[in-house]
Formats: sequence, structure tokens, C-alpha cells
Amino acid sequence: MKNILVTGGLGYIGSHTVVALQNAGFNVYIIDDLSNSQLEVWEKITGITGVQPTYYNIDLKDFNAVSVFFQSHPIDGIIHFAAYKAVGESVEKPLMYYRNNLMGLMNMLEAMEENQVDNFIFSSSCTVYGQADSMPINEATPLKRPESPYGNTKKMGEEIIEDFVSATDKKAIALRYFNPVGAHDSAAIGEVPNGIPNNLIPYVTQTAMGIRESLGVFGNDYETRDGTAVRDYIDVNDLADAHVKAIQRLLDSKNKSNLEFFNLGSGTGSTVLEIVDAFEKANNLKINYEIKPRRAGDIVQAYADYSFAKSQLNWEPITSLETSMQTAWKFQQQLDNK
Repeated sequence: MKNILVTGGLGYIGSHTVVALQNAGFNVYIIDDLSNSQLEVWEKITGITGVQPTYYNIDLKDFNAVSVFFQSHPIDGIIHFAAYKAVGESVEKPLMYYRNNLMGLMNMLEAMEENQVDNFIFSSSCTVYGQADSMPINEATPLKRPESPYGNTKKMGEEIIEDFVSATDKKAIALRYFNPVGAHDSAAIGEVPNGIPNNLIPYVTQTAMGIRESLGVFGNDYETRDGTAVRDYIDVNDLADAHVKAIQRLLDSKNKSNLEFFNLGSGTGSTVLEIVDAFEKANNLKINYEIKPRRAGDIVQAYADYSFAKSQLNWEPITSLETSMQTAWKFQQQLDNK
């Protein structure tokens, strides 16, 4: 049984990936400092899978603590999620994002080298493309300066990993995903933002629940079908499956180069108002929303060409947008009924 370390494993995508890894027969270790997650997710994962992953509360900026972990646990591969991730907050607090996201990454890579760990999956983002000149975005799309410090930490992270694997002969995959949505069909785990949500779907579900008076739609003057921004919404369970396939690719030495990049998306772009409409129809609800000014750091549109992931990882999204909207709402209701 292979041992996989998942940093940020109690977070939104991380927790779903831990479930998928355990269901695939991996032994999972979780490191999470709970800065944007809840300890109860650990229990939820155990309830879903029947297996309790080993968990440690470690700040990845503390290299000594990271080093102690690796010295006492044999690790076959790492999936690195741990990072701050709010676009708007990164614009307001850039140094906090650079310090946390890059120092944590570098400490993980240094620990890999010291402890003979060969396989690394990096949680990257479509933000590395900036505002691409054409759609859909594939892996050959030129990278531009990202529109936010958050996006820049992902772009810089990829560059750091590229230099690292070149110097050490380690193996890595950067998964550039688009906008994760949905929740586990058990409604036990899902997206739980701290404070006011930065992502669309939690804002929608909280508005539907009455926690928020109305949904803020940032900008209706973009050159799109209805004036609102276009994004590619990909179900979190499909994303989790891609991470399992990616780590297995490295463990099986099927990678074609020391650093590979894969786009993970649905292949379809939806406007904000189209998502609101899809949520309303899937759950037979109405959402109050109001148009607000554009948000700093946001791009006009982004959606994926995932054909490379399909051919190389044997991965493709299988969850419908309707199902994602239903599981997201089911999870929000479960949260509210505690």
C-alpha cells in the first residue's frame, strides 16, 4: 500500500481527494494547519470511507516541523494543495500570499529532496494563463502575467517546481484546474468558506439559505453572452479522481517528462447568470442577486480544453452541472441543519 501525503487535505478539494485516494487503496497522511478548514472534516472523511487518515496540524512555513514529519513517515508521493486561495484577498494582502504559498511549497520540495520522495502533484490553477487571447485554453496556450497575486503564486510555483525537478530528477505534475463546484454525494463534505464566500457557488447556496441577503454579481458589462464573466465549472469529485490518476501515473513511471501540465475543466464556459439559472432549475429555487462593480483581479472568460488529460491520464469529467448544483445545495442544507 503506497503512502500519499496530502497537504491541505481537510480543505475543499483536498478532502474529496483524500476520500478518492482511500477508496483507491492508498494510505493517506494529511497535513493541514486549519487556516481555511475545519477539524471535523477529518471525522467526515473517516465516516465516508470507513478509514481514518493520519492527520497532523503543521504550518508548512515551519521547515523544522515539516522535516520531523518526513523523518518519521515513509512517503511515496505528495499532493500539495495547501495554499491561500482567495483572488480578492490576494490583491489586498499580496505579501501574505507570496510568503505562505511559496514558502510552504519550497519547504515541501526541500523535504522531498532530503527524504528521497520522488513524486509530487501540484495544485495549480487556470489563473496562470491570465486573460488568454483565445478559447478554449489548452496546455500550449501562452502563459501571461496573472491578474492577481494568488494567480502569480501558482505561476511562480510552477516555475520553482520546474527548476527543482530539473536539478534533482524528481517527477512532478501540475494540475491546472478551473472552477471547482459541487460536494460529495453523501453531503458530509463540501466547500465551507471562512466569512463571506469568494467563490460563486457557496455565495449562491448561502443566499438560497438566507444567510446572505443577495448574491453579488461582479460586473455585467463584459463582452460575453449576458455581460457577466464566463468560467468553466468542474465538479470537485471529478477533480479528485484526476489527482488519483495523476499520482498513479507518477508511481507507475508513465510520465513523459519530469514536469507535466494538465488542464482540468468541463470544457464548457458558463456565465455567472447562467450558473444562477442552472442552480435555480436544479433545486427549484429563486436566488436574489444584484449587479456590482467588477472585482479587482477578475478576468473576462476562461474555459478549458481537457483533451490532453483525457489522452494521457484517461480522465474526463463525468458529473453534470445539474448534479453539481444539487450536491452543493444538499451540502449547504446539511450545514444549516446541524
